[in-house]
Amino acid sequence: MGSISKDPREDVIQAWYMDDSNEDQRLPHHRNPKEYVSFEKLDELGVLSWKLDADNYETDPELMKIREERGYTYTDFCEVCPEKLPNYEEKIKNFYEEHLHTDEEIRYCVAGSGYFDMRDHDEAWIRVWVKKGALIVLPAGIYHRFTTDSDGYIKAMRLFVGEPVWTPYNRPHDHLPARKQYVESFVQKNNAGKAVDAAA
Repeated sequence: MGSISKDPREDVIQAWYMDDSNEDQRLPHHRNPKEYVSFEKLDELGVLSWKLDADNYETDPELMKIREERGYTYTDFCEVCPEKLPNYEEKIKNFYEEHLHTDEEIRYCVAGSGYFDMRDHDEAWIRVWVKKGALIVLPAGIYHRFTTDSDGYIKAMRLFVGEPVWTPYNRPHDHLPARKQYVESFVQKNNAGKAVDAAA
């Protein structure tokens, strides 16, 4: 019998269903018992991810290939921590408001770590913990939010197709074309698959 090889992304990305606690947003918020989420489940939500060489992001051929294939022509960096981000506490609260974007949100963690939370098809929160080396792509139209973890530091490369657009639309914004497209491409498609499985 052959052994099942570990997905290299597991070193830099973990995902789980969140509890309903109102404790500090920077805590892990695991359910009891813990309920982890697979990369396949994230794929169903349209969330893409890679493990890359964060120590060599300037020359990494894998990152260059992804940028070329997906048209990511613009990059900048964002450091989220009290020392680097003016009005840190206020900004963290703003990032944690549930929102969507009309374009993909592409973040490459080159140092530190943080949490991206997103809704599954049944509106439950999934917490995705990204660490150094994780590249994550959230599709346009997905409701999500971000916070630092208890370490309080992340440095991320932000990638964009063309000029940077980073307008958050706080929930509800279901009327936006990006949201309608997301629901059609991922939510309805998944729910149709569930109906077929149930009928089988």
